Amino acid sequence: MKKTKLQSLLKAFKSEKGFARYQIDAYNRFIDERLQEIIDGIGDIEPESEKLGDFTIELGEVRVGEPSVKEADGSLRKILPKEARLRDITYSAPIFLQMTTKADGEVHEQKEVKIGELPIMVRSKKCPLSEMDEEELIDAGEDPEDLGGYFIVNGTERVLMLLEEVAPNRVIVEKRSKKKIEYAARINSERSGWGQRHTINKKKDGLLTISFANARKVPLVVVMRALGLETDKEIVQSITGEERYQEEIYANLYETDVSDTEEALSYIGKGMNVSEEEYRKQRAGEVIDKYLLPHISQEEEGRMDKAKYLGRCAKKILYVSNGDLEPDDIDHYRNKRIRTSSELLEILIRSKLLGRVGLISRIKYNYKKIARRGKVPTINTVVESDMLTGQIQSAFATGLWVGGRSGVSQRLERTNFIKTLSHLRNVTSPLSTQQEHFDARQLHATHWGRLGATQTPEGPTIGLRKYLALMASISTGLPEFEAEEALKNLKVEIKR
Repeated sequence: MKKTKLQSLLKAFKSEKGFARYQIDAYNRFIDERLQEIIDGIGDIEPESEKLGDFTIELGEVRVGEPSVKEADGSLRKILPKEARLRDITYSAPIFLQMTTKADGEVHEQKEVKIGELPIMVRSKKCPLSEMDEEELIDAGEDPEDLGGYFIVNGTERVLMLLEEVAPNRVIVEKRSKKKIEYAARINSERSGWGQRHTINKKKDGLLTISFANARKVPLVVVMRALGLETDKEIVQSITGEERYQEEIYANLYETDVSDTEEALSYIGKGMNVSEEEYRKQRAGEVIDKYLLPHISQEEEGRMDKAKYLGRCAKKILYVSNGDLEPDDIDHYRNKRIRTSSELLEILIRSKLLGRVGLISRIKYNYKKIARRGKVPTINTVVESDMLTGQIQSAFATGLWVGGRSGVSQRLERTNFIKTLSHLRNVTSPLSTQQEHFDARQLHATHWGRLGATQTPEGPTIGLRKYLALMASISTGLPEFEAEEALKNLKVEIKR
């Protein structure tokens, strides 16, 4: 039978791009880059103990070993996906981290420690199948046509869903139909996989308020004063110098009695129910440094840049509300991004390391407990690798992810090849299926060539569960600091 042009095209796409290659490439990127970035972001661990004195734990290079299994007799040996399926075990590999303990500035112990087990994606660079040819795959009991891009947890094949989210670090202004709120700007500020959602509302009386973290409905000019723009002139100039907008800006300036940075910090801290005056300012400062627009900076030195950015946000809202700019279309795909396995794993691992019951907290607790006996603990005695392993495998097995999301990990559909292919290319929306969301469910012109125009289920998930177009692929974004560095090298002036 003679091949059609479409069949030839599909075959070429399969061999050159691959129908699930974007998932594998994303996972490889997590192994090569993002895992180390998480560790670097943690910094040094400093257990609080009077008996230990000046004691720190420095975190170094992290690496992922080969897929293996620990037998009942304690022996460790390498395994392939087939064995994990047959024995109902998890196809995973150990995570090793270089740790150095220092007491009063002197190195006490330096060792590479196993901190947990990471599920290995089938056909990724850590999977031996990725280096086998067709004959070797058949000998290993694997289908040479298998796409890969999934995990094996407790013997069950599971795939991480592609999640559709609002694009980070963009100011998206929408018209609202609420009684008091006329327009709203949405900013999902994200830095190294960690994000914070911000909302700037323009009420019908013209007052601009901002909500982020546990600071809710704070007048925007108060936050700008807290960031260092103390005078009315500085605030007005940071927004716009056009006279026709200044009446609206002045209405915001005279809404509160806050006149300088100290009063502004106190005002923000009071709104967070902090009673003590001195601690109130300190707490407010910590919140605006760490949680306000983290993609710009998380240090005190970045406050002025944040203030100018908020001024530009206010300017865009004023332009939209006065008809000089059109509101943003939240359903346009330039305002959307798709989360792959790389981002989802980064969110999960960071949470399990830094959370209240995370591995880092457990390390600090174990050090303090052993130090009470007057002993200097060794690294192996304080690192509970089984804890991180259990938390990661539980998330994969149940599908419950960070932020209260459910269904992130699903059992891979194996009814036939087409079902498997569709499941690996499934894109889900975070919107609730219990609400109408008419606009979000409708087909958008920008879906063309990116998402399937007809493939979506009937019922509550219609329009909220989509599928990548057959020959669509997912590109990798460039971190903003790298883009900024490239522009500087090209001698492009960057205005804040």
